[in-house]
Amino acid sequence: MFVTDDGNGQPVGSVPAGASWTIVPDTGGLRVVQPDGSRSARHVGISAVNVTEHRFAMAGGRRYRGRVNVVRDPSGLTLLNRVPVESYLAGVLGGEIGIRRNDEEQALLAQAVVSRSFALKNRGRWEAFGFDAWADVRDQVYNGVSGETPEVWSAVRRTGGQVLEYDGAIIEAYFHSTCGGSTAAVEEAFKTAQERPYLRPVSDASGRGRAYCDLSPRFRWREEWDGTTLRAILSRTLPAVMHVGGDGLQRITDVAVSHTGPSGRVSELRIVFEHGDVRVPAPDVRAVLRPASDRVLQSTAFQLSVTRQDGQVARLVATGAGSGHGLGLCQWGAVGRARAGQEYRTILTTYFPGTTIERLY
Repeated sequence: MFVTDDGNGQPVGSVPAGASWTIVPDTGGLRVVQPDGSRSARHVGISAVNVTEHRFAMAGGRRYRGRVNVVRDPSGLTLLNRVPVESYLAGVLGGEIGIRRNDEEQALLAQAVVSRSFALKNRGRWEAFGFDAWADVRDQVYNGVSGETPEVWSAVRRTGGQVLEYDGAIIEAYFHSTCGGSTAAVEEAFKTAQERPYLRPVSDASGRGRAYCDLSPRFRWREEWDGTTLRAILSRTLPAVMHVGGDGLQRITDVAVSHTGPSGRVSELRIVFEHGDVRVPAPDVRAVLRPASDRVLQSTAFQLSVTRQDGQVARLVATGAGSGHGLGLCQWGAVGRARAGQEYRTILTTYFPGTTIERLY
């Protein structure tokens, strides 16, 4: 594996197969530490590329195609993987929709088109940081070579270059785990969202009172808080999104759904205290009403039941549907539709009404 200076292209050295070099931050840059402990000159960044076929650069125990760059940032180091779009998608699909059965192949094809559309639409969004996409849920989960399977590569190749378009432009191709019976309108999920004709509620009903996504383990759910736990959770979450005192939180006398959106999801949550109340808008509801400090509420499609004692909330129960923001492609719905014999083009134009599938390259 050849290593060069990312700024001037000058060689730093070559890493033999099986060897490991360590990159450490240094004032104004970074240094390369070789197995014998020797350190290189200071670099702003380094670039490594594998030169042996079917062998890959590894970083943090994970293999990557293409070029691996390490650059200095204000807090330490940033690892970047530079790969062609189709190779990137092959590392994304398994992490986003999982390994699918033969009768679920059309769902994998649908995810390939959606993930490609999302990636190309959002290129340059993080330009200030020097890359196009985070490798986690801030964009799409990317696992490099470890996420690849023959089925994934087949889906990438069979949909090669295909994207979803509306009025001649690539769409905002959102997707989520489980819609719970209906997808959401864009204004139900994001604070500053602009209306999109193709991001509106779509029924996931499959007939006879069933939904295509009802095979999801998160199709229906229930969360419960006692009064003490609820107070502790809200004391931590409310100050993070609203101007509300933390430790001095007043007694909670009620929690209620004050408004719902076009799909029936909670668009405003009202938390009532002894003196006054707080209105939590839809985009903040899942982060405020957490089941635990390390877990957001599964979705905003829920109903509440409140038990009071001595004038305050003693028990709160949320019974809900689905998982995720609810926009665009319902992944478990796509799996259910694939099992029912729907082709990926039908699946996509159902969840994104008015769109067309076009081949860019």
